[in-house]
Amino acid sequence: MIGCYDFCGHYEWTFAWIDKNFGREALQDYWRDAIAGDSQMHAAMAIQAKGIIGMEEYWGHTLAEEGAGFTSVRTNDSFRIDMHDCPSKGFLIDNKLENHCDYCDHCMGWIGPTMEKAGFVVDHEHNHRGTCWWAFRPSESLTPSEESFEITHDPTWASEGTVIDRYKGATHPDQKTTDPSLPPTSST
Repeated sequence: MIGCYDFCGHYEWTFAWIDKNFGREALQDYWRDAIAGDSQMHAAMAIQAKGIIGMEEYWGHTLAEEGAGFTSVRTNDSFRIDMHDCPSKGFLIDNKLENHCDYCDHCMGWIGPTMEKAGFVVDHEHNHRGTCWWAFRPSESLTPSEESFEITHDPTWASEGTVIDRYKGATHPDQKTTDPSLPPTSST
C-alpha cells in the first residue's frame, strides 16, 4: 500500500501517461469512470441522496482527513469551499512533480459528472498553485453564487504570471475559460 503523498505523485503521473498515450478524451473517461464512478462512488451516493447536506458531510470529512487547509459554507441552496492549501497539489509543487499539463483539471473531471448526476452545477476557479474555490448549486439555478470567496482576497491568489481557470455552471473539465490577463474575482 502506498501512502497518501506517494499516491499524489503516482496519480499525476497516471494522468500524464493516459493523456500522452490515449488522448484527452480517454483521460476524461478515466476521471469520470474510475474516479467518479468507482473510487469516489461514496461521494456520489451521499450527494445524490442528501444533496447539499451530503456535500457538506463528504467534503467536511474528506478534506479534514487529508489535512487540507479549507473553509466551507452551506446554505439552503448552495455549498462552497475555499481551498487555501490543497495537500495534493501542494505535494506536487513542493516535490517539483509536474508530469501532467493541468493536474487540477482532474477535480472537475470527477466532481462535474458527480454533480450533474445529482442535479447540480459547479462554479469554480483554481490558480494552479494549490488554492481554489468551489460553489455547488442546483442546475436549475441560473444565477451563479454572488458570495465573496475569501481565497481570492489573498495577495498570492493572482500574483504576476498566475493563470486562473474559471468555470461557471459547469459539469465538465472542458467548460473552463483560461486567461492570464483576467483580473482576480471576488465571486464567480
